[in-house]
Amino acid sequence: MEFTLKTVINTSPERIYKAWLSSDGHSDMTGGAATTSDEKEAEFTAWDGYIEGRNLTLVPYKRIVQSWRTSEFEEDEEDSQIEILLNEQDGQTELTLIHTNLPESGEHYKAGWDDHYFQPMKNIFSN
Repeated sequence: MEFTLKTVINTSPERIYKAWLSSDGHSDMTGGAATTSDEKEAEFTAWDGYIEGRNLTLVPYKRIVQSWRTSEFEEDEEDSQIEILLNEQDGQTELTLIHTNLPESGEHYKAGWDDHYFQPMKNIFSN
């Protein structure tokens, strides 16, 4: 299963990119503890350990590709993958999130991205 989500956030691609790949920035952005890095192949956790993965491709201020799984994944299920595309538009950022290789039960992650990432990010970056 896979899906694509888009949102517009009132900040620059650089600020989102740096926050996503910074432990403090990611934690502030989402409200859940995170450990992350801006290094390729570095492992990360988010949402108090509920999410874990690894940085696969990093193109500063434009693209982040990560392996991604939650504690709800079965042990024999492969990691899914997220691709975050950041596109500046009139002083704002269009964020496109492409989430692939999810288990068939992964439909609920759509709402999770909006509730636990996009809405808090809009609040944080609007201030």
